[in-house]
Amino acid sequence: MSEALDELFLFGEEKMEKAVTQLKKEFGSIRSGRANPMILDKVMVDYYGVPTQLRQMSQVTVQEGTTLVISPYDKSIIKEIEKAIIKAEIGITPNSDGICIRLTFPPLTEERRKEIVKDVKKLGEEAKVAVRNIRRDMTDDLKKIEKEENMPEDSVKDTQDKIQKLTDKYTGIIDAAVSEKEKEVMTV
Repeated sequence: MSEALDELFLFGEEKMEKAVTQLKKEFGSIRSGRANPMILDKVMVDYYGVPTQLRQMSQVTVQEGTTLVISPYDKSIIKEIEKAIIKAEIGITPNSDGICIRLTFPPLTEERRKEIVKDVKKLGEEAKVAVRNIRRDMTDDLKKIEKEENMPEDSVKDTQDKIQKLTDKYTGIIDAAVSEKEKEVMTV
């Protein structure tokens, strides 16, 4: 395989990997009935005028599977943390005792679980579209390489098959991730 083709596959696979990583990151912020500290990744606290990630300024622990306990390193900013959690609209009201903040995740209703599963499937479909767009870009680049290097037809066909196999591999990974998240959401 030529250097241009090696590069094509290297970049293509890297982009597909990023699409899967992004999907899993988005799944982390979806509520599933169990307490998950990743839901706080979007929460930014105004810490002396500097927006700071909540998890950088406090210890977050899971208690009994349904409660997150947030223990700030600086107790004087508890009110700011509460405001930031409310502003982030994660759907849970913070309870503070002056030392730590508790976020209790109520059990999800069946109807809400089904809505979340729809969102999970939608995110999975968006990730698959991203992977297919990468496949299209790779195929377009292959056509350019074919013209530049005057590649034989069977070699082009083999490369197209490899691009499709790579796409199928990442589509399968996405399907598995969606299925796993669905099970997690639907488990009571």
